[in-house]
Amino acid sequence: MPATLSVNLNAIAMLRNRRDLPWPSVTELGRLALEAGAGGLTVHPRPDQRHIRFSDLSPLRNLIDDLHPEAEFNMEGYPNAEFLELVKATEPEQVTLVPDDPAQATSDHGWDFRASHGLLKEVVGRLSGQGFRVSLFADGVPDREALELARDTGAARIELYTGPYGGCYDDPDRAEQIAAALGETARIADEIGLGVNAGHDLTVDNLPRLVRHIPALAEVSIGHGLTADALIYGMTETVRRFRRACGQTV
Repeated sequence: MPATLSVNLNAIAMLRNRRDLPWPSVTELGRLALEAGAGGLTVHPRPDQRHIRFSDLSPLRNLIDDLHPEAEFNMEGYPNAEFLELVKATEPEQVTLVPDDPAQATSDHGWDFRASHGLLKEVVGRLSGQGFRVSLFADGVPDREALELARDTGAARIELYTGPYGGCYDDPDRAEQIAAALGETARIADEIGLGVNAGHDLTVDNLPRLVRHIPALAEVSIGHGLTADALIYGMTETVRRFRRACGQTV
């Protein structure tokens, strides 16, 4: 099955937040993405609310429930008490735990599964017990021991951090090397029972190579590149372009 496309709405929210105005509407653009066949929506409600605001969560949850119940809501965040309360109130289908410091501009590394195993095991157990699928942000390094520790937290999936891959847009040889490493990491994850998502700096141009290296890729979460393309092609056509790049028939 081709990877599901989850549209990350953070960049749209960041643009809206430049003014004290309600546009561009995060919910409306989420609706357009779902109508164009996106399989879900992703948000990262950071403590400073610099892009997605806590007040966005309920309207987006209602959008999916009322108009697109087949789609999934994915909430990303560091598992502090505030984020876990937001998850409990919003009830996303998937929770992606990231090791971000609140001051970080964006997610730029995966978990150290050795150092954070105790924390993650406790949090994943709590979230899984509440019925949420949990994914853990992971570096694209084929480290079997680290991936086994990730699995042993009880997480259902990892999300491969693809920032270094996206950064090789002008170096195809290096991009191939990183894609191969991501593919090997995904192969190990699949072998030990972890589903594999991916996200960060993915584009229409680099997605097909990644999909070739990760045939079992379950989901991609894409925000920055998709939002940039939407300025040119519009949200509806952009989602269709990214779906084709994932291998979906549109």
